[in-house]
Amino acid sequence: MQDDIHAYGRLGIVLSMAYPSCMRSEESYVQALKKVLVDPFFEVVELGSLPFASLKASVPLLVFSAHCSFIYSAHSLLFSRKLNINSLVEEERREAVSVLKAGLDEAYALGAEEFQFLSRQYETGKEDAYLEALITSTEEVCRYAASKGSMPVVLEVFDHTIDKKSLLGPASLVRRYAKRICALHPNFGIMIDCSHIPMIGETIDEAVDPVKGYIRHVHVGNTLISDPAHPSYGDMHPRFGYPGSENDTEYLSAFLQKMKDIGYLVPGGRNMLSFEVKPQASEDSDLVVANAKRTLLAAWRMVR
Repeated sequence: MQDDIHAYGRLGIVLSMAYPSCMRSEESYVQALKKVLVDPFFEVVELGSLPFASLKASVPLLVFSAHCSFIYSAHSLLFSRKLNINSLVEEERREAVSVLKAGLDEAYALGAEEFQFLSRQYETGKEDAYLEALITSTEEVCRYAASKGSMPVVLEVFDHTIDKKSLLGPASLVRRYAKRICALHPNFGIMIDCSHIPMIGETIDEAVDPVKGYIRHVHVGNTLISDPAHPSYGDMHPRFGYPGSENDTEYLSAFLQKMKDIGYLVPGGRNMLSFEVKPQASEDSDLVVANAKRTLLAAWRMVR
């Protein structure tokens, strides 16, 4: 495409992935956030629960001063406490939902545009039971979000067997789930990530076509799954073109083409397309971000 990709959607980035150093202190967090906000390439920044209480006043001011918006990811709330919203143990499931509701309270208080979460572990052979538990939890979260305002609730599809080992997962399961939830909750949608597609073992068409009517957010990134002994193996989001990894310019172009073909990226569109990239070992965050932007622009030029 010769048109600017910014004319087809809003571009964003996951802050704590691109700048892991932001979690060290309030100063480092603000410094990393400002790097994103002063860059006109980005209109959206994706944040988790704020790691320092003092940021609750400053972060919204910084974001809105830059004429940007931000997303609230609740992933870390579940990871840090090892909570499972699709647990078959009712007490555990309820605890996870309670934590997500507290995350929604924070997201609304901060002025976030969207709330994200993910499914968690499961036992092979019991997928249907775990899916029902996930549906129950999601409905509770959606109802709670709707009771407080109009913030969309989005579930991110992760890998199923490699790293996070999330229930969702394969497109067949995602479709069953999304069809049930979206029929009752208009504030709900699915997020897909092109870095997770190779980890699930699906092609782009296999991952996207069954759920294309439910997609509300998109991540782009890379993964390394060729060597389980490699330190970057799994859901580590290395830069595009990282040695031994799966995704580079041509793969990203094919994914963007699919997003355009299904109507997610359209002229004048405002849907979000966010980078989830992370420096590996001693790599420099700024260079990894530059890699992502450069690769996206090159891939977009290949789109018809």
